[in-house]
Amino acid sequence: MEEMPENDYAQPTDTTNPFASIAESPLTYDPKPVPPSATHQIFFGRFGMRAGWGIAIFIVCWLLFSILGQIFAVGATGHMHEVMAQRAYVQAHPNMPKPKLHIDFTPTLVIVADGLAFLATLGLCWFFSRGERRPLRAYGIGTYRVSDVIGGGIWGVILMSALVFVLKSIHVLVFDSQNVHGVAIFTYGAGWLLAFLLVGFAEEYGFRGYIQYTLMRGVWGLAEKISANNPRPVAFWIAATTLSLLFACAHLGNGGENIYGLLQVFLAGIVLAYGLWKTGSLWWSIGFHCTWDWSQSFLYGVADSGNISVGRLFITHPQGKAILSGGADGPEGSILSTVALLIAMVVIYFLKPGVQPAIEQAPKPEPTKFHSAVA
Repeated sequence: MEEMPENDYAQPTDTTNPFASIAESPLTYDPKPVPPSATHQIFFGRFGMRAGWGIAIFIVCWLLFSILGQIFAVGATGHMHEVMAQRAYVQAHPNMPKPKLHIDFTPTLVIVADGLAFLATLGLCWFFSRGERRPLRAYGIGTYRVSDVIGGGIWGVILMSALVFVLKSIHVLVFDSQNVHGVAIFTYGAGWLLAFLLVGFAEEYGFRGYIQYTLMRGVWGLAEKISANNPRPVAFWIAATTLSLLFACAHLGNGGENIYGLLQVFLAGIVLAYGLWKTGSLWWSIGFHCTWDWSQSFLYGVADSGNISVGRLFITHPQGKAILSGGADGPEGSILSTVALLIAMVVIYFLKPGVQPAIEQAPKPEPTKFHSAVA
């Protein structure tokens, strides 16, 4: 009878046995990777979850939260009676042209609505950062850069002030009277500053945060075909241009908006995206967006994309050709606004460059190794 070996693992080599090498030595065994299934390839690509799915989920959730936030803001700030009164008027006069719904543009309304919008956007970005295993800072709000926020805010006031000064000098903008006095100046000024800071956070993070980053990686393959050696700027600007168009479309519902004003909103989107590209974060753009709107709505009392704010410092009105004055749209609808935005791009060019977030997904943990039990 043949004697059995003492070590159960010390079996004779069998060339027909694919596992014989495992039994013969203590070398690490790494199983061959299993190719991804067709279903996996539908939902996941080389950068993790495919951009289209992420963007679709983000937009649906963002729209839902925005609508609910607007409804809550209208009710919480006591503006629901305005809505009900206007609906009652429409029902009582069915043969009259249906007027556009109007709600007073107050700092409290904006603070609640855009504050909720920002919190919802922040929550969505956090959710996607955990699901895609990327740092939250990849979506534009990372390390706090005080100089960028303050610098953007200063230039927002300077350029809007210069634009208003030119419009007044060529007599297409008229200052009628001062609207608020005394303590009300500081109350409304601070209220509107907080309101537009939240507008800056909500709109910049909504249009140039997760969705900008994700669309950029979604068009990466196209960018590689256009520029194989340097696809990142191509992918970034394809995404930025697309989202600037959507940014302009989002202003279609503003009262008094005109075609040229929408073109200016598109250009503003490009400028703000350039701030993100140059600095690697949204902080400069948030500061600029905040004070650009604050200067219009409160400091000079002009229309902001057609909106007239309650508690503005001055009462003004445009006159002359709308292409110069901006008409009911406000200074943003003036052709001279293009000059101010182009100057903003020059300012951004000289900003301190920031670090661009990595486009690839975070590396996955190493697969579990299989070791033989040979002592």
